[in-house]
Amino acid sequence: MNALQTGQFYGQTNQKLQLGHLTLTDTEYTHPWVDWHYHENAYFTFILQGNVVEGNRKQTYTCTPGSLLFHHWQEAHYNQKPEGYTRGFHVEINADWFQAYEVQALQGSIDLQHPQAKRLMYNLVREAKRHECYTPLAIDALLVSLFSELTQAFDHPYLRQPSWVKQLRDLLHDAPEEPWTLNQLAGQLALHPVYLCREMPRYFNCHFGEYLRMIRLQKALPLLISQGQSLTQIALACGFADQSHFIRSFRAQYALTPFAYRKLFVG
Repeated sequence: MNALQTGQFYGQTNQKLQLGHLTLTDTEYTHPWVDWHYHENAYFTFILQGNVVEGNRKQTYTCTPGSLLFHHWQEAHYNQKPEGYTRGFHVEINADWFQAYEVQALQGSIDLQHPQAKRLMYNLVREAKRHECYTPLAIDALLVSLFSELTQAFDHPYLRQPSWVKQLRDLLHDAPEEPWTLNQLAGQLALHPVYLCREMPRYFNCHFGEYLRMIRLQKALPLLISQGQSLTQIALACGFADQSHFIRSFRAQYALTPFAYRKLFVG
């Protein structure tokens, strides 16, 4: 089985940034099949464009733009890429980084379905693309926050949650662009609207408006990178009333405009 060293990934590396105990790479996936292998460091994979199938000893994941995976060091896995352009961003973390910040690494290989964590990862990618004088500080802080968010989330695993929590998550993620109402969602889940409104923040760490805005924006981000649609088309496809509302929400979430975000990735 192949063992990949720090900063080494299968494909064409478009950008590589070394920041202390972190190695960040922007890679185009060019291999239709990558056999079983592992990496010497723990790392995140964040799919920016295209699709890839990844499998490990326990599960197989179909990854699309916005998918976020974590692999503990020496966790064996394989990849299969369908036809078309696929691009991923990797954050590789040396063991010394975990020790320096007293952060506990996650175990195994995990497909992370947490919008708050993905928001932090998008912001981390943005900082890496800007590569300014304060980039190392910003990225370390975002990564610490990311592990804190995930640790908190895993303190409440799905098995301890009521069944309606996963049902609600699936409803919203499958169609974030829908004009959902509280009564509509409560009816789908067979819950009283007051109960649903009261309990939702306990399991999602935010209220309905914030959560729905967050996943709508995350649906929009890969569309911005692909450049296939106008801002108005993206706004409407993701559930925003108009382009102006989309731009305001985007700036509030990511501290830059959609145009500026697109420019970071496509020049």
